Amino acid sequence: MKTTKTKTGLTSALLCLVMMQTLSLSGCSDNGPTNSGVYLLLDTSGTYTRELSNAQKLVSAMLVKLQPNDSFAVARIDTGSFSEKDIITRVTFNDRPSEANRQKRHFRDAMDAFVKEVKPSRFTDITGGLLQAAEYLNEKGTGQKTILIYSDLKEELPDGYVRDIPFQLEGFDIIALNVTKLRSDNVDPREYMERLERWQQRVEEGGGSWRVINDMDRLERILQG
Repeated sequence: MKTTKTKTGLTSALLCLVMMQTLSLSGCSDNGPTNSGVYLLLDTSGTYTRELSNAQKLVSAMLVKLQPNDSFAVARIDTGSFSEKDIITRVTFNDRPSEANRQKRHFRDAMDAFVKEVKPSRFTDITGGLLQAAEYLNEKGTGQKTILIYSDLKEELPDGYVRDIPFQLEGFDIIALNVTKLRSDNVDPREYMERLERWQQRVEEGGGSWRVINDMDRLERILQG
């Protein structure tokens, strides 16, 4: 298991990465929007629900760092995730500090209530979640579009669900977080590596950027790249 220190450092460094991207965007464009949109997808399948307490810490830290006119949404990944019903909470921050603080309290309360009451889902529709996330951020029209996927990236779909769909992710930064290893990965590590490669291929074929952040060493290489 990761130590608390590593988790705290990972959260801080991830926030630094997101905010650096936003600042870079604002410095390079005088015509388009300069606000940031962040959409966090939470895996709720099986035992992965045990990881959600760390996601709460990430949400709290993001609420501190995001700025007026930025948009933030959190949604669950479950059986069929291409639906607004899976959005746990969402907000576009007001210019007024008092109103923004009220929005952040409500956002945090909604997240806490979800983690307290969440029931594990039988299936994991990651593709549907990504499609919904892209649709949401495109509608918001934010300058920087970041989708965070907090998941082991093992997609399992019910019979009849069609998810062989190409992504349209131009201008999106997709970051996979806390990609835990499954028991089968320990037996055959190739399964883990192939799972990451498949998602990277799909995202990049759709025009998006892809990265996986599991530890500080990996994150430091990304920031220096």
